[in-house]
Formats: sequence, C-alpha cells, structure tokens
Amino acid sequence: MDSNPNLNCNFVDLLQSQQDSGIGLESSPIPLFGTQATEDSNCEHDSPVQRKERRAWSQTDDEVLISSWLNTSKDAVVGNEQKSGAFWKRIADYFAASPKLAGLEKREPLHCKNRWHKINDLVCKFCGAYEAAARQKTLGQNENDILKQCLVQFFLSTPK
Repeated sequence: MDSNPNLNCNFVDLLQSQQDSGIGLESSPIPLFGTQATEDSNCEHDSPVQRKERRAWSQTDDEVLISSWLNTSKDAVVGNEQKSGAFWKRIADYFAASPKLAGLEKREPLHCKNRWHKINDLVCKFCGAYEAAARQKTLGQNENDILKQCLVQFFLSTPK
C-alpha cells in the first residue's frame, strides 16, 4: 500500500515530458554513430599493410643477443636507472652494431625483448633440470654424468 497514490503518475508524466521536449538529434552536426562507415566509404579499396618476411633467429643471433643483454645490463654508467623501452633500445642498438651480424637487417627492440624472454625461460628450465640432476647424484658420478642426466631431463621436459 503506497502512502502516495500519485507517485507512479509523476514518473510517467516525467517520462512523457522528456519525450515531448525533443532534443532534435537529427539536426545535430554530430553524427549519431560516428564510427560507422558510410555507404560510400572505400573500406574494400584500402591497401593492406605490407608485412616483411620473418627472419628466424640463428645461434649466432642468440649469442650476440645474450652478449648485448649482459653488456647493457652490467653497464655501471647507466645502471638500472632506465625505463624498459630505453633498456631494450640500447640492447637492439648494441645487437645491430655487432660485426658478427654485418649485412643483416636490424632487429626491433621488441623482437630482441621477446627473444630474450624465450631464451631466459629455457635457461631457467635448464638450471632447474641441472639442480634436480645434482640432487640425484650418486656415489661415483662426476660432473659429466650429472650434465648428461640434466640434458636428458631437460630435453624430455622441453617440447621442441
């Protein structure tokens, strides 16, 4: 039981008064849906973005990237007082300046960063396999035996 029976009428009146006022959107200079394409747009005639062929990372590329990362991250002058983008740009520049990669196309900083993270992930897995093999060391095993066992565990646990 409502204490005010006219309460619902007031809301209906409010809705009707807003509809009657009319804002006049059809005469507005701003389109109702500004992101929609019009009928005469040339979407199908736009030229596709030219993509370059991917260049696989070679073992030499990986070695130069690792060297670049080590030399850049151990730089005592700059240290760790740099943003991620500047850090990876320095690595990409160091990578591109390597005489081992003369004549090859430069790698972007993001490409170097992505490849480094893949390498780092594999190194961490290898370290874990080595620690597991070292814990299972039996009497009479030397470092070569541990390394062989480590490599077996690493290649079994790492998909190609």
